[in-house]
Amino acid sequence: MKALFPLAFVLLAIAPALLKAQPNIKGEEVTYTSAEGIPLKGYVAYDSKQNGKRPAVVVIHEWWGSNAYVRKRADMLAKLGYIAIALDMYGEGKQAADPKEAGELAGQFYSNPDLVKARIQAAIIKLKEYPQTDASNMACIGYCFGGSMSLYAAKLGMDFKGVVSFHGGLAGVPAEPGVTKAKILVCHGGADKFISPEELKNFRHNLDSVHADYKFISYPGAVHAFSNPEATALGKKFKIPIEYNAAADKKSWADMQAFFKTIFTKPVADDVK
Repeated sequence: MKALFPLAFVLLAIAPALLKAQPNIKGEEVTYTSAEGIPLKGYVAYDSKQNGKRPAVVVIHEWWGSNAYVRKRADMLAKLGYIAIALDMYGEGKQAADPKEAGELAGQFYSNPDLVKARIQAAIIKLKEYPQTDASNMACIGYCFGGSMSLYAAKLGMDFKGVVSFHGGLAGVPAEPGVTKAKILVCHGGADKFISPEELKNFRHNLDSVHADYKFISYPGAVHAFSNPEATALGKKFKIPIEYNAAADKKSWADMQAFFKTIFTKPVADDVK
């Protein structure tokens, strides 16, 4: 028993330092307005104990809508030292109950790039209201539908240092010479049944043709929605080929962090984990 006392004393001594090192993540629901006057319901997260401005990340949800999953990703970014907004593309916080409704909600954006820009820009404006936001260092990431929209943001020339697509669609609006300036990271499931070989080929050819600065990483065996732990259950429920892949999820998150270190002129402190 006596041997336990020195250990307990040491733990008591270092406890304040351990507590101080832990991030104090502040997450808050926010309501903001689109250019068309539609109320949008998002979520902003940041470490309130971290001093000064920090790079900012816009996070675009899957086709299910702005839900708990995308908010969790915003919290994870805040723990890394960023400020993040999980935006609301659909308006009024709409969430789909099934793939049919999700397809209808998401479908309106693929042929309307102006609407895509407007909804993302509304989130940027909201994020800039926070004194923690370094408006000169911003990125955009997205999942599935959101991955497609993050690629749209880059192709449409929105003012991001870089964008990241996690298992996003690769079709849609093409990149144009002199317009696509953001660096691009594509985190792709190697066994994604939603992306045809032709779509993949056309996507890469288009980015190559405009000399876009992009990196394409394929995770072997990973299918669509590989980063979402709920994907396996949803795939079984609705009989669609989506499934969680823990290895691909972990690796793609690490690849995103490495990518961020290359795009931000003022990276977060190395001691923020």
